[in-house]
This record gives sequence, C-alpha cells and structure tokens, in this order.
Amino acid sequence: MSEQVSDQRLLRGVRSRRTIVRHAVDVASLEGLTGLSLGRLAADLGLSKSGVQTLFKTKENLQLAVVEAARDAFLDAVVRPVVEVPRGVARLRALVERWLAYAEEPLFPGGCFWTATLPEFDSRPGQVRDVLLAQQRDWRGLIAAELGHAADTGEIAELDADLAAFQIDAVLTAANVALRLGDKEAVDRVRAVVGGFLAPPR
Repeated sequence: MSEQVSDQRLLRGVRSRRTIVRHAVDVASLEGLTGLSLGRLAADLGLSKSGVQTLFKTKENLQLAVVEAARDAFLDAVVRPVVEVPRGVARLRALVERWLAYAEEPLFPGGCFWTATLPEFDSRPGQVRDVLLAQQRDWRGLIAAELGHAADTGEIAELDADLAAFQIDAVLTAANVALRLGDKEAVDRVRAVVGGFLAPPR
C-alpha cells in the first residue's frame, strides 16, 4: 500500500512539473527567462510556492527545465517533421517553412522562444547560457549542413555554408520580431532571402 501511495505521489509530481514547465515556457516567451520565479508560477497556477520549490529547488533548475521543454517543442514543430524530406534544397525549404509556421501562428505566445531568451543570457556565463547557445549552434548547424549538401551535390552554387546559415538565422530572427509587430510581409521577405541562396548554379 505504501508503495502504491508513493507511486501516486511520484506521478502527481511528474504531472505538476509538466504543467508548471509548460506554463513557464509561455511566460518566458513573452517576458524572458529572468522573469520567471517559483512564487509567480505558483500564483499563476494556484499551487503552493513550497510545492513548486520542492519540484525545482532553484530558479536555475526551473530555467533549464523550461529551455529543455522549449527545445523539445521546437524539434517536434520544426525539425522532426522534415526528416523524411530529401536532403539539400528540399529539406532546407521545408525547415524554413516549418519555422515560419512556428513563428507566424506561434507555438508560444511570444513567438520564437530563442529570440526572446537568448539576448538575456548572451553576456551571462552559466548553464542556462550554455544550453541556449547549444540550441542556437545546433539550429545553425542544421541549416549549414543542408546548404553544404546542396552545394556538394550541385543543386546550388558553391558557398560558405556557415556564413549563409548565420545570415538565414539572422533573417529568421528579424522576421520573428516583424511578425510580432504585425508585419505579415516578413514571411515573403524570408522566402526571398532564402531563395537567393538556393538558386541553381549557372
């Protein structure tokens, strides 16, 4: 009986943690990770602050859990759906379209989670900065890999894949801000910029 009670408490804890983290991702997309607090989340969700603190211990642990959840959601929305698309130009276009859908009809209330949170930690060494930076590097690396494949197979002209990935990522970041401000033309601008990199060789 005691094992069953313990299992039920563990299950409740897992469910509570999931609920708190999902709400915290939405808050962070609007107000940043530094705006999160255990007390604020407890108040938002009608939970006890001590209960939330028991689950996360520290604000940094909460922030790390939020970043991990946001990353998983991003992968599910943008990256994993295109794994069956042929590599190179087709997959890069699919990635960009998935990203535009992720930002245009936002997965999170504040739009792109990374655009909202990276600037907070670019000058703050620590675990949170490290995981945010790793996500950015992975995303740019994915873009660069598809550009490099397209160039190697002759789909597009030779280019500096890392530089082009940096430029495409910068355009996507700018488009996220523009979309938040109501500029729907940003989507077409992104497609035009990306299309410029994907022209076949002459």
